[in-house]
Amino acid sequence: MVAVRIVTWNLWWRFGPWEERQRAIIATLRELDPDVIALQEVWSAGATNFAAVIAEELGLEHVFGPAGVPPYWQGHADPSVGVGNALLSRWPLVGSGVRPLPHGDGPPEGRVAVHALVDTGSARFPVITTHLHAAPAGSAIRTAQVDEVARLVAEIRPDGDFPAVVTGDFNAESDSDELRRFAGVRTAPAVPGQAMIDVWRHAAPGTPWATWSAANPYVRHPMDVDARIDYIHLSMPPLGTPGPFGIRDVRVAGNRPVDGVWPSDHFAVVADLISPLAP
Repeated sequence: MVAVRIVTWNLWWRFGPWEERQRAIIATLRELDPDVIALQEVWSAGATNFAAVIAEELGLEHVFGPAGVPPYWQGHADPSVGVGNALLSRWPLVGSGVRPLPHGDGPPEGRVAVHALVDTGSARFPVITTHLHAAPAGSAIRTAQVDEVARLVAEIRPDGDFPAVVTGDFNAESDSDELRRFAGVRTAPAVPGQAMIDVWRHAAPGTPWATWSAANPYVRHPMDVDARIDYIHLSMPPLGTPGPFGIRDVRVAGNRPVDGVWPSDHFAVVADLISPLAP
């Protein structure tokens, strides 16, 4: 039995003191020492991107998937710099791809889900990361997007016991229509027979839970309320079948400054899983 540590984190693109924040992000990730990292709002410029920088610093594999720059960033972002989602891993990443997500009746935003198989040598399991539509009243759009992510899970999950790991900034709280539909445990699932477990259900009582928090000095607008909008989900095995991952610990990270600099406007989610993967 070995531990598999997974981190998901929205890095807030190049907003705020982004060069100083980069150092704080890398320092935080180095301290966490994760096996798999899922990132959203990763900047890209020409042939490079921040995921590649992090991967080089930490000695990890990485894949980057470009996404559209949200229209509401216009006037607040450098138009020459792109954005996307990324996966990093201490094991090889194979069969990677980028799945466009629908925008419903909302404006085209270029939202995507990035996916890859993590190849440990003894097993492969799919990891997906995404960043959904952000408007507070955009539940219908996010519901269409989680439906597409759920279909992606069904398509890329290989035969065998190992679950899919789905991560990202869903821009929605856990009791929302879109999260309930994606989980498929408290309402009809997006894909018949498919259920996902929010690992936070295994967090210790009283654990600080907000990933979007008014305690963060970058959160300064009408939505500066505590909320959990960043997630790690595992696809559940069939009823009566033991799953290969046990959830040992779940917590937030990146929730304090590093050398006086807060890393991002989001806090990260960290999950320690116990698996029978060979070391």
